[in-house]
Amino acid sequence: MSVPSLELVNSVIGTELEPIVYAYTERDVALYALGIGAPADWLDQSELRYVYELSGEGFKVIPSFAVIYTGGMIQKILQGNVGGIEFNPMMLVHGEQSIEVKRPLPTSGTITSVPKITNIFDKGSGLLMVTHTTSMDENGDVVAVGQSSMFIRGLGGFGGERGTSEKVEIPDREPDVVHEESTLQIQALIYRLSGDVNPLHADPQMAAIGNFETPILHGLSTFGFATRAVMKHFCDNDSDKLTAVGVRFSKHVFPGDTLVTEMWK
Repeated sequence: MSVPSLELVNSVIGTELEPIVYAYTERDVALYALGIGAPADWLDQSELRYVYELSGEGFKVIPSFAVIYTGGMIQKILQGNVGGIEFNPMMLVHGEQSIEVKRPLPTSGTITSVPKITNIFDKGSGLLMVTHTTSMDENGDVVAVGQSSMFIRGLGGFGGERGTSEKVEIPDREPDVVHEESTLQIQALIYRLSGDVNPLHADPQMAAIGNFETPILHGLSTFGFATRAVMKHFCDNDSDKLTAVGVRFSKHVFPGDTLVTEMWK
């Protein structure tokens, strides 16, 4: 794996990737919810409705499901070549992810997403690739927009812009709400069934290549856990009330770890 040239990197910035068409059913929606820890209490109807299509309160979709629309990019990334930039997929980790939901997500349907590489930064120890995606339904109406950054370790030093190093500002007071929830030891094996089949999250030998003791949990699974926590405590557990969420992945999580979500109004 060699560091790409600045010329190659600049040629990739602005590239619009092939549209991703994702057809799904209620089963896929429920499977995704299980992959992000839902329901914490399956006897609670406000939680059961995200995994049970016959819920008396109406089957609904957790907003973070929008990241699944672009899951097809994972298959291309795992080939280890994006626009001529070659890399070892085991050296790639998710840096940041944000979504904005334009309307309640349908419980089934076909979504077409158009991803575009909007920037590539030189972080020294690695390369940070930023993509922006617009997801549309069968009528061409925008359902959600998202931005994602992928950090590829070992590809830094090509001479590009470093980009900003903004820190997340935490309020200087105790959080208004603290939510703790344990992940399952098989959490990654459940989440991968929603499309992210990177061996880093399932195969101990492949995880070792990425310098991890054991397979790690998908960043987007923890993204879903955090989304559920905010939705539960600030949105009456109603998915229609949560319209946008963004995260930065600062450290890996192992399946079985307990996640603590601290929240401030």
